[in-house]
Amino acid sequence: MVDRILIIDDDERLAAMLGSYLAARGFSVEQRADGRSGLAALEAGDMSAVILDVMLPDMDGFEICRRIRAKSDVPVLMLTARGDDLDRIVGLELGADDYLPKPFNPREVLARLGAILRRTRRPAPGGPEALRFEGLTIDRRTREVRVGGVRRELTGRQFDILLLLAERAGRIQTREQLMEALGADDADSSVDRSIDVHVSRIRNAIEDDPKHPRFVQTVRGAGYVFTPPGTGAGEGSPA
Repeated sequence: MVDRILIIDDDERLAAMLGSYLAARGFSVEQRADGRSGLAALEAGDMSAVILDVMLPDMDGFEICRRIRAKSDVPVLMLTARGDDLDRIVGLELGADDYLPKPFNPREVLARLGAILRRTRRPAPGGPEALRFEGLTIDRRTREVRVGGVRRELTGRQFDILLLLAERAGRIQTREQLMEALGADDADSSVDRSIDVHVSRIRNAIEDDPKHPRFVQTVRGAGYVFTPPGTGAGEGSPA
């Protein structure tokens, strides 16, 4: 099956260059130069991932990302020419899976895109398909998270972080360990903040009171640990 990639960027020369690069490596690529036509293309076709520029003529990429996340969990890789860490944080908070500043090397786009697609399709390791912890279910096969039977929305990276913490329940994971396990670039100066943003979103999705979490605990000066209530060391019962 050929992966279909949607590029939404009004820099048509750059988009054409990136599109040609990806097409030569086996992807099917569609390009749109504004937000409205990009959203329409996404609704009309089954896309594997979206490469989304922040600065567009009709609406910014943050608004587009917000609209995408209201309807879909398709992976989103955001691009920006502004090089501002705040842009990265806002994009992650809105549900982007990764973020890359311009100018960029097409090989890095390919590497990050491949990492996103691998994460969202990661086959279940040996063991149960689902982990269950006192009302919280994490399903490896369907990549769904449910609290009290109700599905909660997470991006691909947020699901991976939660699953990784749950699989290592009771063991403290540093931010660097989490980024390394997810195949991300731990040399990024904002790595700590990126993980913190994702964990905050996870807590908002799964915790009754995100300010006093039951599942994902902060270990000051160290990182995070998954400690589900009523399970001692934090090991869930298999499905």
